[in-house]
Amino acid sequence: MKITAIETIQADAGWRLFSFLKMTTDDGIIGWSEFNESFGSAGLSDVIRALTPVLIGKDPTQFERVVSTLHVLTRQSRGGLNQQAIAAIENAMLDIAGKALGVPVYALFGGPVRETIPVYWSHFGTYRVRSAAMMGVPPINNYTDLARHAEEVQRLGFKGLKTNIMPVAGDTLSSYTPGFGRTPGWPALNWDNKTLRDAAAQLGAIRDAVGPEMNIHLDINFNFKTEGFKRAADTVAPFNLTWLEIDTHDPASLAWIRSNAPCPIASCETLHGRREFRPYLEAYACDVPIIDVIWNGLAESVKIATMADAYEVNVAPHNFYGHLCSAISAHFCAIVPNFRVMEIDIDSVPWRDEFVMTPPTIENGEFVVPTGPGWGIEVNEKAIRARPPK
Repeated sequence: MKITAIETIQADAGWRLFSFLKMTTDDGIIGWSEFNESFGSAGLSDVIRALTPVLIGKDPTQFERVVSTLHVLTRQSRGGLNQQAIAAIENAMLDIAGKALGVPVYALFGGPVRETIPVYWSHFGTYRVRSAAMMGVPPINNYTDLARHAEEVQRLGFKGLKTNIMPVAGDTLSSYTPGFGRTPGWPALNWDNKTLRDAAAQLGAIRDAVGPEMNIHLDINFNFKTEGFKRAADTVAPFNLTWLEIDTHDPASLAWIRSNAPCPIASCETLHGRREFRPYLEAYACDVPIIDVIWNGLAESVKIATMADAYEVNVAPHNFYGHLCSAISAHFCAIVPNFRVMEIDIDSVPWRDEFVMTPPTIENGEFVVPTGPGWGIEVNEKAIRARPPK
């Protein structure tokens, strides 16, 4: 079997893009992966296209050999866009390998440890504050609305949710993202009393609505420096968080925050490859390392998880994309023993379901791992092409 063509296809997903890699073989088997090009990865399709000549004629079922070749060719610019391009290629090859053998991808790694995956509702309230009209859902204007939405999520069977800081701005709630340069506060990233006071009110409203057993996560991204992360950790103490999620590229600072935090700390979602995870594990910097399977590739993600297991920590996937990404992340969760919980976006544009033949199944707060060949989820290429980026 040989790779004969590789194509990238982008689709409108409202406030972002969904990007797909289509890999064709001389046997007629087509492999798919989904990657992310609208979250700090502009130009990723161009990198994939630049690597394509190396891939033509290669056997996609020998995915380890092909990936090793790509790493050698990009060694002087390791990580970043090159790693994400290699991951998209690797994940498409895995889809082909599974289809060629007529088995799910997880069977290539020894079969599933689990067949249903506990998930938490990610970006709870966050998208509804920003894009409710685009999604066709009721807006979240205040913490009372947020509390009612939390009750709805709980009624749907979800055991956990993850939210972001949404301060009060005038008569409504706002999105707080200085770490991404979208709201005031960048580049200094200083904390302030009002923001943390509003965060406490937000968490209090959610906790009062769902009771003591619901898992609540708070993701504060890159929105502070070490001082602010420490103050945020102090702020969340009364609310019994499942974890406080922090993005920082200094493992020693994160380890110091964790040593004083009143709740578990999760981090590492922006890291690429085992070498970037290693200093965080050696510093015991977080309770839950978060691995982006879409940015790292499934095989590399499994290697990261195996390394983390030696440090007695469980891992969780970073997964806030489309349905194919969720299926890929679910295969990862199915095969690693040291698994914590899976992130998933429920809120999205209404047409997201059109991009696959059959949307994934979630039952009682658990994602049912597809059992068909490859990823077990078929891409609707016609629907993707019908919604080009705006």
